Amino acid sequence: MAEIPHLLVHEHDDNVGVVVVEGLSAGTDMLVCVTHDNSTFRLTSGADVPIGHKVALKDLKEGDTAIKYGEDIGKIIADIPKGAHVHTHNCKTKRW
Repeated sequence: MAEIPHLLVHEHDDNVGVVVVEGLSAGTDMLVCVTHDNSTFRLTSGADVPIGHKVALKDLKEGDTAIKYGEDIGKIIADIPKGAHVHTHNCKTKRW
């Protein structure tokens, strides 16, 4: 049986991915799938992250733009290390 991905990324230029498994815990060696071309890579989770939430694919700095599914989804408001949880505490929408 093939390994099930922990994280999905749409485009190679994305800098956040979405958790697609329940119970992702800190220290997990995640299989990450890039859906654009079905390529994969590994990334270690730096935190417990709920399903549907985001994980940083690289170190992100305050002021950076979060890119998910090839789209600008918000502004990074606090530095986020690679593998860390990305959510409302460190990323804000630009919609309002």
